[in-house]
Amino acid sequence: MVDIEVQIPSAFDPFADVDQDSGGGAGVKEYVHIRIQQRNGRKSLTTVQGLKKELSYEKILKDLKKEFCCNGTVVQDKELGKVIQLQGDQRKNVSAFLTRAGIVKKDQIKIHGF
Repeated sequence: MVDIEVQIPSAFDPFADVDQDSGGGAGVKEYVHIRIQQRNGRKSLTTVQGLKKELSYEKILKDLKKEFCCNGTVVQDKELGKVIQLQGDQRKNVSAFLTRAGIVKKDQIKIHGF
């Protein structure tokens, strides 16, 4: 008789990398997530999450507000930690600002939305 080894492919888990990213192991990239949330009508919020904890969120927010002529706030979330919220769709502006200021590298930014 011939023994045949058959490998059955396992189901693909699209959220497997999310569990690995939150593990905080050595060599894991920490991403900065820039998202947009629709409010009502044409109004929207841009949120920035995942910045390093040792950074001064208030100073970053002050510079963002001044450069983009918008209002914003720092919100403390139980699960996500500190999150910067800005009025309007500022995703591209925030991404360019964070890379230009040297806060994060371009490959560490993930832009979500629409």
